[in-house]
Amino acid sequence: MGIDKNEIGMLAKSKAGRDKGHTYVVCEADGAYVYLTDGKLRTLSNPKKKKRKHVQFICREHDMSGLDDVGIKRLLTLFDKEIGRN
Repeated sequence: MGIDKNEIGMLAKSKAGRDKGHTYVVCEADGAYVYLTDGKLRTLSNPKKKKRKHVQFICREHDMSGLDDVGIKRLLTLFDKEIGRN
């Protein structure tokens, strides 16, 4: 369903759950799940496991090599500013 391994580094928005509307970066992907990080609460060492059907992929890929939690926070902050969200 949808995208394959190329989704690592893509932005994703949660469609369901307590974090509905929250934007993440996909750090891993397997069968039915993706692992999401935001650099704050969900760090690279503790990603959020979410079913693919509960996320909406935003077609923007970013290179994850060498990216740490601070870099992910910066990336999401720039995206929020770009779409007009504070």
